[in-house]
Amino acid sequence: MTSTNSRRLLIVWAVLAAMTLVYVWMDHAVDESGTLRASTVVTVTAILIALVKVRIIFREFMEVRHAPAWLRRLTDAWVLLLGAALLGSYFIGTAVA
Repeated sequence: MTSTNSRRLLIVWAVLAAMTLVYVWMDHAVDESGTLRASTVVTVTAILIALVKVRIIFREFMEVRHAPAWLRRLTDAWVLLLGAALLGSYFIGTAVA
C-alpha cells in the first residue's frame, strides 16, 4: 500500500468516524418526562448517514472505485434500493401506528 492510499484511507476513516459522532450527538431526543422517544428527523438522518457510510465503504474499502462501471452502478443501485426500503418501511410503520 502506498503512502497516498494510506493517507486516503485514513481520511475516509476519519470522515466515517465523524459521521458516527454526528449521529451520536443528534440522538438525544427525549420527551417532557425524560423518556427517550423516536424523532422522525433523527431517524431519517440516521438512515441517510448510514447509507452514505455504506457507499463510502463500498467505494474506498471494498475497492469498487476501481471496478467496472456496471459494478459501481450495481452497488449504487443497491444503496438506493436499501434506502427506499428502509425509509418506506419507517414511514409506513409510523402511518400505521
